[in-house]
Amino acid sequence: MFRYPALIDGEAGAYGVVFPDLDGVVAMGDTIDAALLNAEDALRDYARSCEELGEQLATPSPLESVEVPEGSTLTTVPLIRPGGKPVRINLFLEEGTLAFIDGEAKRRAMTRTAYIGWMANRMAQMGG
Repeated sequence: MFRYPALIDGEAGAYGVVFPDLDGVVAMGDTIDAALLNAEDALRDYARSCEELGEQLATPSPLESVEVPEGSTLTTVPLIRPGGKPVRINLFLEEGTLAFIDGEAKRRAMTRTAYIGWMANRMAQMGG
């Protein structure tokens, strides 16, 4: 899994994300969270398009080498590729943890299952 450098700029109500390594791959959002979620989708769509066209996916640059324009913030966006067959599991979680999961899932308009899968992928991306 890769994490691509991304630059966020804008102001409340209109944020943009660009990928210095990937010309033309951009995302927008009303909030920084929304812009970053949209950036994950844009990155995944770009990777899928590269695969369909038989093109090589660009290797992410080290963060240290990315030039950050004034007014922009440097972050990374994970390339999370869905795939594989869903498998049913049973989990036992502390009530507070489950409440957090349900709140975050609702905030992101996801099901509990989708959120747990998404979060597990994010933690794997971060090496957590």
